[in-house]
Amino acid sequence: MAVLKVIELVGASSESWERAVRSAVEEASKTIEHIEGVEVTNLSATLSDGNIREWQADIRISFRVEEQLRHEHHEHHPSGERAHV
Repeated sequence: MAVLKVIELVGASSESWERAVRSAVEEASKTIEHIEGVEVTNLSATLSDGNIREWQADIRISFRVEEQLRHEHHEHHPSGERAHV
């Protein structure tokens, strides 16, 4: 059974909202494996003299949690110390 974790990120671009989303996903993929999806939750922009200066995209990225990581988590006490099993 697959278990997914979801994190929220904000991407930014001086080009477009699409590029803002892509930059957030690309940056996340440098340290997160098994990314399975992205959801855009909000689009915004900052202006300067009536022109868009920066596009921003709030996103949620979902990624698969590895079975081994889930198993190791259950071997730990709530305090974070490893249980003797």
